[in-house]
Amino acid sequence: MGYLKQIDIENFKSWRGKTVIGPFMRFNCIIGTNGSGKSNVMDALSFATGERVASLRVKHLRDLVHGAHIGRPVRDTARVALRCCDDEDQETVFSRSILGDSSQYRIDDVQVTLTKYIEELEKIDIVTKARNCLVFQGAVESIALKDPKERTKMFECISQSREYAAEYEMKKKALLNAKEDTQFHFNKKKSATVERKQVSQEKIEAQKYQTLLDNLHQNRLQLSLAELFCNEKGINVLSDILREKQLAAAAKNNTLVKEEQTVKTYKKEHGRLTREQQHIEKEIRAQEHVLSQCRSQYIKARVNTSHHMKKAGEVRDALRKSQKLIAIKEQELAEERQEISELERTWRNYEKEQKKKGASLKRDIQLDEDQLERYKELKELARKQGAVLGQQAERLHWEVTADNEKMAFDQRRKKEVAVRNNQTQLEDLIRRADKLEEYTKTCKSSLEEYRQLEESLSAELQRGRQRSEELKQELGQVMEELGNAHLDSQESRCQQRRNELLDRLRSLFPETVFGRLSDLCSPVHKKYQLAVIKVFGRFMNAIVVSSEKVARECISFIKEERAERETFLPIDYLDMSPMNERLREMPGAKMVVDVVQVNNATGSAQLRKVVQFVCGNALVCETIKEARSVAFDGQVRLKTVALDGTLFTKAGVISGGSSSLRTKARCWDEKDMMRLKARKDQLTAEMRDLMKLKRKDSDLKQTIAQAQGAKTRLKYSNADLDNIQKKNIPHCQAEISRMESELANLDSQIQMQQESVEAKEDEMKSIRDRIDQMEDTVFFDFCAEIGVDCIREYEQEHLKQQTELDRKRLEFESQCTRLNARLEYEQDQLTQQRKKLQKMEETIDKEEKTMAERREDEEKLLAAVEDGQKKQLELNDQLLSQKSQVAAAKAELDQKTQKLVKLQREVMSAESALEQKRLARHNMLLACKIQGLPIILLSGNLDEISEMQLDTESESTSTTLNIFEREARLLIDYSGLDAELTSLQTEKEVEAFLEKLRESVSSVEGVLHRTTAPNLKALAKMREVKDMLQGVTDAFEASTKAARKCNQEFEQVKDRRLNLFNRCFEHVCVVIDQIYKRICRNNSAQAILSAENPEEPYLGGINYNCVAPGKRFMSMDNLSGGEKAIAALALVFAIHSFRPAPFFILDEVDAALDNTNIGKVTSFIREQSRENMQIIVISLKEEFFSKADALLGVYSDFEECMFSRILTLDLRPYPLVDEDNKQD
Repeated sequence: MGYLKQIDIENFKSWRGKTVIGPFMRFNCIIGTNGSGKSNVMDALSFATGERVASLRVKHLRDLVHGAHIGRPVRDTARVALRCCDDEDQETVFSRSILGDSSQYRIDDVQVTLTKYIEELEKIDIVTKARNCLVFQGAVESIALKDPKERTKMFECISQSREYAAEYEMKKKALLNAKEDTQFHFNKKKSATVERKQVSQEKIEAQKYQTLLDNLHQNRLQLSLAELFCNEKGINVLSDILREKQLAAAAKNNTLVKEEQTVKTYKKEHGRLTREQQHIEKEIRAQEHVLSQCRSQYIKARVNTSHHMKKAGEVRDALRKSQKLIAIKEQELAEERQEISELERTWRNYEKEQKKKGASLKRDIQLDEDQLERYKELKELARKQGAVLGQQAERLHWEVTADNEKMAFDQRRKKEVAVRNNQTQLEDLIRRADKLEEYTKTCKSSLEEYRQLEESLSAELQRGRQRSEELKQELGQVMEELGNAHLDSQESRCQQRRNELLDRLRSLFPETVFGRLSDLCSPVHKKYQLAVIKVFGRFMNAIVVSSEKVARECISFIKEERAERETFLPIDYLDMSPMNERLREMPGAKMVVDVVQVNNATGSAQLRKVVQFVCGNALVCETIKEARSVAFDGQVRLKTVALDGTLFTKAGVISGGSSSLRTKARCWDEKDMMRLKARKDQLTAEMRDLMKLKRKDSDLKQTIAQAQGAKTRLKYSNADLDNIQKKNIPHCQAEISRMESELANLDSQIQMQQESVEAKEDEMKSIRDRIDQMEDTVFFDFCAEIGVDCIREYEQEHLKQQTELDRKRLEFESQCTRLNARLEYEQDQLTQQRKKLQKMEETIDKEEKTMAERREDEEKLLAAVEDGQKKQLELNDQLLSQKSQVAAAKAELDQKTQKLVKLQREVMSAESALEQKRLARHNMLLACKIQGLPIILLSGNLDEISEMQLDTESESTSTTLNIFEREARLLIDYSGLDAELTSLQTEKEVEAFLEKLRESVSSVEGVLHRTTAPNLKALAKMREVKDMLQGVTDAFEASTKAARKCNQEFEQVKDRRLNLFNRCFEHVCVVIDQIYKRICRNNSAQAILSAENPEEPYLGGINYNCVAPGKRFMSMDNLSGGEKAIAALALVFAIHSFRPAPFFILDEVDAALDNTNIGKVTSFIREQSRENMQIIVISLKEEFFSKADALLGVYSDFEECMFSRILTLDLRPYPLVDEDNKQD
């Protein structure tokens, strides 16, 4: 990166003698008082870079010599030299000297011309004309106030396209003159050409008229021959077919008698089979009656068996629970005994540990005699100071101890009463009542379930019948919709190939090829279809894949298969613009991305990304008027689309095409048709399921019997439950109430004692805290000496062990008492559970015997039912066999009858077609005779053709038959017929050939009807018109050639000017937004440059607008002064980046900035000085120059006249506060 090392000045303006300014660092600030000569440093740099005198604030070159402004120049010459270094620190000196009224230029002390000097400066990227390294005082404010035209001039100066402006205007004017001359000669040529065409047309019309007549005659002859040829060929084919059909009909007639006899035999056999079928159906009905009786008996036995099995199962469950409970109780007793012994062993171990711990604590802290004496003195002092509080605390301590002992006594008494309060009997009664209630609820729920099941089965059968009717109607509607939709129509071959290709790609890449965009998403409502398709555009049938790699592999596969082109959307490759959330709040419009739903649940987030890429920020409106208003009436143009598919783009292009959009929208209608087909299959399957409902009649009868059994069991259970709840439980509760009253009294006493103890303990704690505070004050120095936090830590270590031991002893005695009482209670419960277990075992034995008897009855009835069902199945098989034989006989009879009728119809159809062909031949021959067409006959004459007009309604009389026979003997010569017709094979090809001939005849006839009589005088006038046209044509070609040359010259100049301008303008447009964001330190800031004339931007203005952070879009005039200065600086640095010089000099650019903006600009300049360029700034504000790498102080001195001096200070050894904080 090149840089400016120093500036050597000699007698230049306010600088007297030889002065060295520098060396320069990466970021330099020139400071000084007003009038000290700071701006003269800027003038010296401008002078050394080759600026003109007018730009240096003087009128003549000699006025730049020191002292010339007061009429006393110190010398006749002045000199400024720039010492520049390249990336390898190789120094180059550019110097400019004043000799009288002329300048002398030197490079490394070698004199050169101005042109060479400028070229060498441009090699190190210093462009004098563009001033790409200088920003003069006030330039920033002037840039902010420039109008679009002035900005265009500035860009032309920077890009150097202004050098071609004069040549551009001259070439443009010459081109316009050449075009006017060409247009004049073109109009003359056009007039002459029109006149010649009129004369030529009159001449041609006469020739064309006769040619048309000849063509019409020949076309009619060819058409007649072709039609006669095809007719004769058709007659021969039909005659052969008719003979074959007649022979086949005769053969069928011969076998008709045998077929009729066979039919009679089938009818007789059918009657016999029908009678046998009726007999079998009668036997089946009788067997069904017997089977129904057996089934009712079987159901009753099954219900009884089920009841006893359920009862036995409940007893078994209770037995298993009781056995588990006894085992648990025994285990709990063993655990409690073990817990008591373990508790005693733990207590003994704890006592030993406490004794050892106490012995060790006594050895921890040892006081010498002086410390012990001092401790006693301080203890006595603390006792005296807290004597009153100590007495109060001692009194409360004894009161609390007494209350605790009384409360412990009451609690032990309460536990003894609670142990004696044995609620076993009441719990047994309640448990039994709960079981009966549970059993009653079970019976009720079972009864309710049976009733609900009965009702549901009845309702299900009824609903089944109703649903069957509804399904029939709905199925009819679905079939009608499918018929209207023509679902059976075949897909186009092209579409089939594309679908097959997509299926193959899915098979090759099952996880990464998702499908076509139109299949993966759809509009949320049908009204949005045209709008969505219009926005989707060319991506409508694009294939969505997961990555760019997969897309390239798919494209390679398509190329190998030589398939049609496809568009791919790789998800990871899509570059999406951010969504403008403010558009969602716009009234009367919705974002297109919000009216599109993703059909695929898996990967919906990725597919949403694709929809966002395709739709962008497009909006959909109800009407065209609303869409146009939203698109163009706002501050920013938007892309909108109406519901009918009319699209308004940001560029102002409006496009429609609803018919083609509706064709594309059929893809979603086809999805609806696929849904209808699926619905048809679903309805058909549901109809088959409803046919199975009749089998639930037996389940309904069984449910009724089970409900009756549940009702009986519920009755006895309710009676037993009333006896327990009304007699046994109240008696037991009365016995317990007495003990509960005693427990209540004890609870109230314990609660009162507890509240009293808590109040006294709180008071005692408050008093002890005050005593502790006094002791801490007295023993503060002593505690620090012996190394304890407080004196209580030393004193209480000796008392803590005994206190803890007493507390643990009390807990141990309480726990032992509780465990012994619980052990006695659990032992009684275990004895009672064993008695209940014995009763349950006896009940199980009884229920198992009863259940075995019921199972034997059930097996007998089940065998009877199975026999009945087996016999019924055999009868049904016989019936089906007989029905199939009858159906086969009927089918064979109908088939033979249909064959005979079909053959007779074919004969009649062939005779009718042959008659039509003969009638057509007669009418064609008659037309040829009337029109006088020269048809060549090999035998016969056209005069033999009858002039009687026949039609399709004519009767086949003997006269008509005679006419047909006579005309059949006429042989036509087809040698003049087109050979193409004789080579055609299919009827479709022949019809196409005839249609082509008919169109040719019709076309010629239409032309003749529209053609008027020709003008015979046109031939004489034709020669004069040709001579005049030749002269005009020569003049037009000469002017056209001259205009083409002018246009080529103009385009060359235009291209050079446009290329230079666009290269600069496009670069600045790209980087200015990034620079503006960096200066503002906010990514929401925006800087936008736009040309009023995009085709030739230098002919129009250039608009510059900025969106300041936290503000809305507004024009440059509405920005504050600081914001304008920031925007102007961004433009200055963006222009400098187009052709960056090694150093950049700015004169008081911070004049219009406040402290906040100065900080932003300073930070940006520091970054640029580190990364891109060397920066020298003339500044008067401390907030700015305090952050530079070096300060160059300019001050004035006076001796005969004022002159400037300079001081340089390197600030790099003194880091900034911000940088120190970052390092810390």
